[in-house]
Amino acid sequence: MNILLTIVLIIVALVALLLIVAVFSKKSYTVTREIIIRRPKQTVFNYIRFIKNQDNYNKWSMADPGAIKTYTGTDGNAGFIYAWDSKVKNVGKGEQEIISITDGERIDLELRFVRPFEGVAFGHISTTALAEDQTKVTWSFSSSMKYPMNIMLLLMNLEGMLGRDLEVSLSNLKNILEQ
Repeated sequence: MNILLTIVLIIVALVALLLIVAVFSKKSYTVTREIIIRRPKQTVFNYIRFIKNQDNYNKWSMADPGAIKTYTGTDGNAGFIYAWDSKVKNVGKGEQEIISITDGERIDLELRFVRPFEGVAFGHISTTALAEDQTKVTWSFSSSMKYPMNIMLLLMNLEGMLGRDLEVSLSNLKNILEQ
């Protein structure tokens, strides 16, 4: 009986410790990655402004080719919504909306996740000319997690995982545009 009581007390203490740590842990994160593409800035921007093109380079869009996808509005314009519904757990269900576009410069996105976790994230993809035929593409995501779920930011290397996925997606984009 003493062993069982000790185990229960240890578990309660660990849970309490995690909850206390979560109070003082960060609740938001931003992940940013960049790549240089050997193409003119407007050419790169004209490709990435169309969300449907993400099916060709975005790791998350490519994870389930059988996902049900729906589109609302005019792709490449503010207000366009790309929604997905997948039976693949890591793909889940959600939608991505173009919030604003600064032509040739930047696309601002809002991502609303339904499954496997509910949440909202904001992203942007921007292009910067480095030379006449060289463009830096910057892709960034930011979000937050409420207490006590924010402890996941410490327990899981969420920023590292998302960063690797962004790197793969940007590399895919580079390969497509430099062909």
